[in-house]
Amino acid sequence: MIQHIKQGKPAEVKADMNAQVRATVEAILKDIETRGDEAVREYSAKFDKWQPASFRLGAEEIAACIAAVPEKALDDIRFAQAQIRRFAQVQRDSLKDVEVETLPGVVLGHRNIPMNSVGCYIPGGKYPLIASAHMSVLTAKVAGVKRVIACAPPFEGRPCPEIVAAMHLAGADEIYCLGGVQAVAAMAIGTESIAPVDMIVGPGNAFVAEAKRQLFGRVGIDLFAGPTETMVICDDSVDAELVAVDLLGQAEHGPTSPAYCITTSKTIAAELPAAIDKVLARLDTAPVASVSWCDYGEIILCDSDEEALQEAERLCSEHVQVMTKDPDWYLQRMTRYGALFLGHRTNVSYGDKVIGTNHTLPTQGAGRYTGGLWVGKFIKTHTYQRVLTDEASVMVGEYCSRLCGYEHMSGHKEQADIRVRRLKPEGTPA
Repeated sequence: MIQHIKQGKPAEVKADMNAQVRATVEAILKDIETRGDEAVREYSAKFDKWQPASFRLGAEEIAACIAAVPEKALDDIRFAQAQIRRFAQVQRDSLKDVEVETLPGVVLGHRNIPMNSVGCYIPGGKYPLIASAHMSVLTAKVAGVKRVIACAPPFEGRPCPEIVAAMHLAGADEIYCLGGVQAVAAMAIGTESIAPVDMIVGPGNAFVAEAKRQLFGRVGIDLFAGPTETMVICDDSVDAELVAVDLLGQAEHGPTSPAYCITTSKTIAAELPAAIDKVLARLDTAPVASVSWCDYGEIILCDSDEEALQEAERLCSEHVQVMTKDPDWYLQRMTRYGALFLGHRTNVSYGDKVIGTNHTLPTQGAGRYTGGLWVGKFIKTHTYQRVLTDEASVMVGEYCSRLCGYEHMSGHKEQADIRVRRLKPEGTPA
């Protein structure tokens, strides 16, 4: 039997952003499309109190930012990027061009072609999310994208040195200290000083997410992102304190971030509330994480792994930590999630920051139909066809002609018929 020991508010699963956010973003996008750089400058001054001579950082400014980062921090950034690059390259190598002769004289194939230009948004208002530079810029460069530009807002009144260093080391071709809707709009729409891109990626607040939603179709995007979600599936092989740490480690993202504990352990279900309070007492981010847990935290007690699996699939969380005696049991059976973290030795923070997998993942149930950001998101798979002989063209053409006739599409039919008439040997039966 499934028991909901603690329930949160209904999850924030909405098809649209609220009307105020939607209207605000729509007006900003229209204004930037009309007035370009002038509008971008005004919004940057209004929202970020930032109005430099140029939003794009030059070589000297980038070098100064890197020089301001302690060498140990640079080494840590390089280590994280090495892991992410290594795994992204393995993923890239798994994508193969194909070509096959499906019938005598008929050759079909596809080529995997990187996008020409991508814009990466790296959040930096509340937290300077250095890791987002690795996950977006570096992954796009491994995919082979020719032009990768990166935007991040000012942090404490200036470009964040660590973010700039991460962007540069990841291979960004253009770096801008520019945030919010104005950054996303400038990259997607283009201005006098910023050439538009083909795709926008990266997380952000509700306004950034809404800007991506409204621009989708004009440019590609990675995902429609909602608040961060985390889930811990556990049994008696771990203790309540470890579960509490792993839940609150993601709850600190924001006050509406769902955090689910699904457990087959009555002990953990009983001890977790007190453990949460104990861990909150030592977190600087407790004012945020405590609200998230209070409003959106859940404890679900199940009698079996089968019941736990059922609940995990229903909730379809972005991050799923499995800390059970046999985590591979879940690996083989789960189908709806963003990413899995298997065993007590790993956790979501490893995936967010350093281990090598990408941290841009589907939220709000999108794990039902898509995975997260990876090199394949930056690559378009385009098909081609080649007919080598007259005989093959005639054979396919006769089938095509009849099929077009069934659909009453005479133009399509004539495309086939003209080739049959010209290529079919004289005297061959119709």
